[in-house]
Amino acid sequence: MPEKLLLFLDDSGSRNPDHQPDVRVDCLDWFALGGILVLESDVREAVDRHKAFTDSWGLDYPLHSTKIRGRRKQFSWLGQDAGRAARFHAELAEMLLEIPVVGIACVIDRPGYNGRYKEQYGEDRWLMCKTAYSILIERAAKHARRSDCRLEVFYEGAGQQEDRNIGEYHKALKTIGMPFDEGRSEGYGSLTADDFGDLVLGDAQRQTKANALIQIADLYLYPMVKGGYAPTYQPYVDLTDAHKLADNIVDESEVASLGVKYSCFDIQKGERPDR
Repeated sequence: MPEKLLLFLDDSGSRNPDHQPDVRVDCLDWFALGGILVLESDVREAVDRHKAFTDSWGLDYPLHSTKIRGRRKQFSWLGQDAGRAARFHAELAEMLLEIPVVGIACVIDRPGYNGRYKEQYGEDRWLMCKTAYSILIERAAKHARRSDCRLEVFYEGAGQQEDRNIGEYHKALKTIGMPFDEGRSEGYGSLTADDFGDLVLGDAQRQTKANALIQIADLYLYPMVKGGYAPTYQPYVDLTDAHKLADNIVDESEVASLGVKYSCFDIQKGERPDR
């Protein structure tokens, strides 16, 4: 049997195009789906490295990117001892850079998405998760094909309706293929429904934050999001320098179809082309 390539994914931001974001210092507004690709044969090493880190810090609760960055709830202690916090972040970064995984995501800029589609489609605009999921699974499936693997998908549950949507998008890829206009997507080498049927195993499988690889997916996703807006963001730079992102394991000419997808960034930002 071919080896499996596993995709563990999380979400970030609201799926609703008309969502009014909380006020942020950096004024960024996005929706993203993404996380990590890991060969089934490397899962044990990744889980063991995660456990070694959490055991060394005496953590009996999940690693959670937002809580760590905000020093909130179980991670409020990070705001009480600067030296201890610095050691924690350094060791966490070391673990994330050493585990045998690759980061991949689809990040959509909400103002750019609305700038491109709101006037034309109005209330008929898709939820942003439909676009992001289709792009993410296609790119992951292409990586699986290049590695002579088949893809298996695991996602963190977000709610009854959200989980139902993921199931519907997943099935549609296998029965209809990519949902986008063929003319606009020409050049990306879109997979067909038959391709998805051959490459992607079964249904997407719901997980909780208790899953170590879902936690790692969460920790990889935010740097990929932030890196789309601020390429000098240090955790993103660290992942790039360590060749831990999909962009880093393909030829430059293939990044547009196999790398991290930054969608609708050209509409509002100007300084970075859509890719």
